[in-house]
Amino acid sequence: MAQAEVLTKPQRPPGRVADPCIMVIFGAAGDLTRRKLVPALYNLAKAELLSREFAILGVAHSPMSDDDFRKKLADDIRQYAGSDIDREIWEWFNRRLYYMTGDFGDKNIYAQLKSKLGGLDKQHSTHGDYFFYLATAPDFFGSIVEQLAAAGLMDEKDGYWRRVIVEKPFGHDLESAKALNQQLLKVAKEHQIYRIDHYLGKETVQNILAFRFANGIFEPIWNRRYIDHVQISVAETVGVEQRGSYYDTAGALRDMVPNHIMQLISLTSMEPPVSFEANAVRDEQAKVLHAIQPLSSEEVLTRTVRGQYGPGIEAGKRVPGYRQEPDVPEDSRTETFVAMKLAIDNWRWADVPFYLRTGKRLGAQNTHIVIQFRRAPFVLFRDTPVENLMPNQLVLHIQPEEGISLQFAAKVPGPVMHLGAVDMNFEYADYFGTQPSTGYERLLHDCMIGDATLFQRADMVEAGWCVVSPALDVWKALPPRNFPNYASGTWGPKDSDELLERDGRHWRNFEK
Repeated sequence: MAQAEVLTKPQRPPGRVADPCIMVIFGAAGDLTRRKLVPALYNLAKAELLSREFAILGVAHSPMSDDDFRKKLADDIRQYAGSDIDREIWEWFNRRLYYMTGDFGDKNIYAQLKSKLGGLDKQHSTHGDYFFYLATAPDFFGSIVEQLAAAGLMDEKDGYWRRVIVEKPFGHDLESAKALNQQLLKVAKEHQIYRIDHYLGKETVQNILAFRFANGIFEPIWNRRYIDHVQISVAETVGVEQRGSYYDTAGALRDMVPNHIMQLISLTSMEPPVSFEANAVRDEQAKVLHAIQPLSSEEVLTRTVRGQYGPGIEAGKRVPGYRQEPDVPEDSRTETFVAMKLAIDNWRWADVPFYLRTGKRLGAQNTHIVIQFRRAPFVLFRDTPVENLMPNQLVLHIQPEEGISLQFAAKVPGPVMHLGAVDMNFEYADYFGTQPSTGYERLLHDCMIGDATLFQRADMVEAGWCVVSPALDVWKALPPRNFPNYASGTWGPKDSDELLERDGRHWRNFEK
């Protein structure tokens, strides 16, 4: 374990307090609100990053009073906040919770919403600033924003702001993503739309830019001259659980690659931005996404792998296959695993393959980025017992443990020249301690201060869909014949290993 200078830990300056505002949550009776959003807001209040002039208004179909809503969230917060509840802070927070029952498709509800917000604005001195969180089914995204605009709730004048956070999935293919962008941009400006990806709330993801551009020893070697290839893995041990009906219409490719994984690729491979201003960063991300070479139909057959989990052993227990999960058809052809080999067509990354994979019911829950460097020349060791030289690997661990590790070779003590692999590890918890986090704190705070750096822009969303569209088209035309093709608790189908083995490489797996 790398030892840090604990006594000289940098003291982080206090962050900027969020602007006074009202947060409106459409779909406030759902799991996202109680498991992520409200705990994240409570944690911001506890960290003194939430304005004292703040309120939350939940909107959902379920009939509830303000008191019912408050009681429901009070019962849930203890489970999901990640730390003991400070009674005084929760009581302050609880007094700012309100609820409206309504149908998102009912035009009248938006007039009532506007009136309700006007009253809360005066009561809590929120300065007319509102942001709307769409924790709803994707079918409602466009229509809700249209209705908000028709009611005048997206108008920005007299110095106040209006913003909307759109959850994923943002479309189900390129055409639907373009259509949704067009629908939103007819009634709102790009700077008002915050397309959220909760992966970017994770500390290690945010640290990619700091790691690359604040350390002079890494950026000079972050290119095709020194890097052999890059691996990005998002592995889950869980199955689809109770999401079978949704998941079977999406699949692993749609669910993970155009959003989460494209964000990780762009942050790992982008050029240095001119500043950390939101559009400067997103301009460079967009350039990289547009530089990813589209796969031809023939390349889809050789550079992509799809899989579906069957029964197996997970955590010592037998678990069912995907087709035995609730709400999943017995003959489902939906993939629960994807692996791809991509290439970025620019000077920095020419001829450096990017391998990505994501799947459910895999051998361990682990999200990581592996940067594998080119091997050193063997010349010096040709007359020694050393048979081969292992490549250096830099690994960015994103979850469950967040940290960075560097693997390099060292001489094994003794009279004969033997090399052993050494891992030098850094974990955030060891040096900076742990803070309760749902992954949404940073993102909600950024929206409240108007910082869109960690949110996707329209062109980035569409570029991500362009990457996966060829695979979607080919897979639709050629249904799989061998599903299920990997057992639960393993690392995916054999074809995934062969994808790298053909190039003389192999996946880096991190076991439990």
